[in-house]
Amino acid sequence: MHSPRDPHDPCVRVRGAREHNLKGVDVDIPRDVLAVFTGVSGSGKSSLAFGTIYAEAQRRYFESVAPYARRLIHQVGAPKVGEITGLPPAVSLQQRRSAPSSRSSVGTVTNLSNSLRMLFSRAGEYPAGADRLDSDAFSPNTAAGACPECHGLGQVHRTTEELLVPDPSLSIREGAVAAWPGAWQGKNLRDILDALGHDVDRPWRELPAREREWILFTDEQPVVTVHPVRDADRIQRPYQGTYMSARRYVLKTFSETKSASLRARAERFLTSAPCPVCGGSRLRPEALAVTFEGRSIAELAALPLTDLAALLDGGGEAGTETVRVLTEDLTSRIAPVVELGLGYLSLDRATPTLSAGELQRLRLATQLRSGLFGVVYVLDEPSAGLHPADTEALLTVLDRLKAAGNSVFVVEHHLEVVRGADWLVDVGPGAGEHGGRVLYSGPPAELASVEESATAAFLFDESPGPARAVREPRGWLTVGPVTRHNLRAVTAEFPLGAFTAVTGVSGSGKSTLIGELTEELAGVDRLVRVDQKPIGRTPRSNLATYTGLFDVVRKVFAETQEARARGYGVGRFSFNVAGGRCETCQGEGFVSVELLFLPSTYAPCPDCGGARYHPGTLEVSYRGRNIAEVLDLTVEAAAEFFAGIPAAARSLGTLLDVGLGYLRLGQPATELSGGEAQRIKLASELQRGRRGHTLYLLDEPTAGLHPADVEVLMERLHGLVDAGHTVVVVEHDMTVVAGADWVIDLGPGGGDRGGRIVAAGAPERVARAEGSATAPFLARVMP
Repeated sequence: MHSPRDPHDPCVRVRGAREHNLKGVDVDIPRDVLAVFTGVSGSGKSSLAFGTIYAEAQRRYFESVAPYARRLIHQVGAPKVGEITGLPPAVSLQQRRSAPSSRSSVGTVTNLSNSLRMLFSRAGEYPAGADRLDSDAFSPNTAAGACPECHGLGQVHRTTEELLVPDPSLSIREGAVAAWPGAWQGKNLRDILDALGHDVDRPWRELPAREREWILFTDEQPVVTVHPVRDADRIQRPYQGTYMSARRYVLKTFSETKSASLRARAERFLTSAPCPVCGGSRLRPEALAVTFEGRSIAELAALPLTDLAALLDGGGEAGTETVRVLTEDLTSRIAPVVELGLGYLSLDRATPTLSAGELQRLRLATQLRSGLFGVVYVLDEPSAGLHPADTEALLTVLDRLKAAGNSVFVVEHHLEVVRGADWLVDVGPGAGEHGGRVLYSGPPAELASVEESATAAFLFDESPGPARAVREPRGWLTVGPVTRHNLRAVTAEFPLGAFTAVTGVSGSGKSTLIGELTEELAGVDRLVRVDQKPIGRTPRSNLATYTGLFDVVRKVFAETQEARARGYGVGRFSFNVAGGRCETCQGEGFVSVELLFLPSTYAPCPDCGGARYHPGTLEVSYRGRNIAEVLDLTVEAAAEFFAGIPAAARSLGTLLDVGLGYLRLGQPATELSGGEAQRIKLASELQRGRRGHTLYLLDEPTAGLHPADVEVLMERLHGLVDAGHTVVVVEHDMTVVAGADWVIDLGPGGGDRGGRIVAAGAPERVARAEGSATAPFLARVMP
């Protein structure tokens, strides 16, 4: 019998976990097993696995690092937990996306690019008389290797007068230069041109060609004194203004802005083309002249990994010892990536084009080769974006991590992965305030006796769902022929007024195909894309601000008798605006305390106590609650509180309909999962008045959702179709596919082995299709 503090204790023992919604959780989880954390979305699974167990392991590791080094590492604070014993070092593989970088690729994420560059440096075939190059010379991300024309990006961005000035009948003052920013910045540039002596009131087309050329394309940045037109209500003093041409502004914004919307706007005024010097390969000519097996490094980096492995196998056998060692290292690194169903990817595939699931599996493949043992791997839904055909391979990989002497803790909804677990930790019973308890911790089979568990109902009931009558389409949308990525002249038909599921293994071309559905197609009045991207990147963005509910709430407070008496307008009740917010914390609600080599700690603001508002603002109440207390309400409680206000009730009702009643109105966007963000987007779309026929496109809407939440979401989506709209989803969940009216199955494989329609029709027809990877799994769940 082991005591809890025994160094050889076979269990990780958590006592008094209170992170997020956890209610003082005590749980014991054996080591050296595949343990799966289950429960409905928002129940507290991730708070236990990542926010508590992994966070504590990371904190302990940082304790062993020298204080000076600790200052250089971003540290998380200590989790809210009584104690954790028996905890080994931990490695986290989450689905968090780093900031997209066009320089990050499959090769850099997996470190395969380093090995390939070493192969070319040491064993490449050089032109006669050429000097041997260092491995850095084969990287587009170094000064030694990057093409000097495109700086290693492979693309050059240019603009034209037609793009910058779409309506030449307008004058500069009327906004002829559409590429310029709006508001004060755009007015500033127009005022500078006026001060420089240009006629800003003459139609653009009547200006001399040389003058138009200079305004749009000059690299000069003259500084001039601007005398603004004086308004009657305010005095504007002269200032020194610096001119920037339209081209310079667009290119600077495109390359430097952190704002996705500003970057997208700048992109509208640019044309992209492969670099004329390197042909899009991103490298200098000297590097491209070196070959292996008759191909340049750019050609090998563009091959699917399965093809690259086959080529390296052939090349290593006949080569020198150096070639053999380097090719064996590369092929052994490629093997786990292929095993996880990602053999269709190429090394030069940019990271931003990968799904969160693909990115996590690449990191998992890298860990397989690390040779670590005795650690806890904490994984966040490794099956996300994975076709059922690839789930078996995933379980094999997880078993190999376990067999190497590690503990594997997985947060997961996919029932096949749950069934493959040695140990289950079921959290619930509901979400948010209704969750936060461990309902069961033990072998999977015994979960059946836990009546409160939402997971048990789905895990042990494998009977097919009820049959759904297939809807008759009221027209068809034809897309294609599409030739893009791995699609080759593919033409697809989507039924209007129906629910269509697009299926296929990872990399078969699903997202590429539905990306061709645009508002320009005949039959599409309005198109809405609902993805899993965050609804905001800062804590200032939240559920209430995104859905527009906050505008309604602020208006309600501004119309109270007390607010009117004090002269408070709507803006007074925003924590983002000076006057209404607490100035000590600038409306954040907390202040950061820098502790040098310890992690920065966040303490509630000493003035507002975390309420985020000025004391005067908090003195105004509506039905006994101030604005901060209202933002702390859950959607469920707020629906009752605002029942008499139609605009608020409609917005809150749609959030309840998609199963988000447990979220708080002021919950920061940074705390929301991808599945929650997607459902918030769907809810904010549902609350709008219907304006004719709408085509809804959803990319894996069930990713990150418990089967119980999937049922709620599907009810809403089918409700949209019943109301006369069209819904198209990319989906791996076969229960969702079985309930569709039409299925388009792509494949048969990924990458070059995919990109064509294997089967199309009603679900029962696709379930019988030969040569389809989806058919056998769909057949199992058909009514």
